[in-house]
Amino acid sequence: MRLLLVEDDNHVAAALSAVLARHGFRVTHARSGEEALQALVPEGAGFGVVLLDLGLPDQDGYEVCSKIRKRTSTPVIMVTARSDVRSRIHGLNLGADDYVVKPYDTGELLARIHAVSRRTAQEDPAAGGESALVLGAVRIELPTRQVSVDGAVVPLTRKEFDLLALLAQRPGVVFRREQIISEVWRTSWEGTGRTLEVHVASLRAKLRMPALIETVRGVGYRLVAPAG
Repeated sequence: MRLLLVEDDNHVAAALSAVLARHGFRVTHARSGEEALQALVPEGAGFGVVLLDLGLPDQDGYEVCSKIRKRTSTPVIMVTARSDVRSRIHGLNLGADDYVVKPYDTGELLARIHAVSRRTAQEDPAAGGESALVLGAVRIELPTRQVSVDGAVVPLTRKEFDLLALLAQRPGVVFRREQIISEVWRTSWEGTGRTLEVHVASLRAKLRMPALIETVRGVGYRLVAPAG
């Protein structure tokens, strides 16, 4: 797999590139946001994953993520020292597929890279013959992967859509955390659990319906069908 590493620290980039190469990745190193954006022309330039450090010299990493998402659907993993939930949600709202906090374990990073890359050419978790799921004011168009609330389109990332579509298959039914992680992230790796929590929080905020997805403590989540 080709991987675009966006990192301004040459020493960090060299060490990480060596590790990634040992695991079969062909790494291209970009030292700035502009260099990264140029490397992704045209249409992602064949990269399987973008590993994006947020501390770049020329542009804010969040801005770079937003620009990447406008150009390509290539999965983006943000790498940053900012560990607060608000920063993670902000990154996911801009189109990032995952978020790794420094300092990280190399095994964790590799697992996350493999997890986000598996989404290519996979069936949607909600695929089941229906073209749309309607839950009160919420409409989920499966073929176009578009979600609207009261007719207004709500932009979602790929994983946010997959998560919502999965829960919407069976409103009221509790999906175990392990099941959600397996079907949406295509992995059984336990560390993905925190990512799941962030995606749920982001969905609640974007849809402006905090009660839509209910947390069942110790088990998982379920979608509560709104009235109307």
